[in-house]
Amino acid sequence: MPDIGDWLASIRLERYRQTFLKNGIDLDVVDDLTDADLNELGLSLGDRKRFLRAAATLAQQSPPPTAALRPSVSPIHSEAERRQLTVMFCDLVGSTALSARLDPEDLRQSIVAYRACATEIVGRYDGFVAKYMGDGVLVYFG
Repeated sequence: MPDIGDWLASIRLERYRQTFLKNGIDLDVVDDLTDADLNELGLSLGDRKRFLRAAATLAQQSPPPTAALRPSVSPIHSEAERRQLTVMFCDLVGSTALSARLDPEDLRQSIVAYRACATEIVGRYDGFVAKYMGDGVLVYFG
């Protein structure tokens, strides 16, 4: 991830680099800054709007912290275990023809409803939905 100076340069606000550094503002607090904060730092109205729009985009691009970053509590087992596993893939029959007839929004609603129904049924039989693939559902049992 770039530093605050590089990020400010990327949104054409590099002239405020020293102001941000002097006030201890780094990329980790950019999303917390308000219009009033930016006004206090001396940014013009247009620059404040530009900054806030870019900060919102930056917040959407930053991935949330994952559980994989936390240390594992359970010990790692070095022994293999044989398991019976059933893999199932199912998709919405006639979805190609359906996509030609429906508006994209209506097709999306149909696929969302199909996925919800499939997920509920898979859950009833102790299955695990591994992945949604277009109008298909990849499921594991066992």
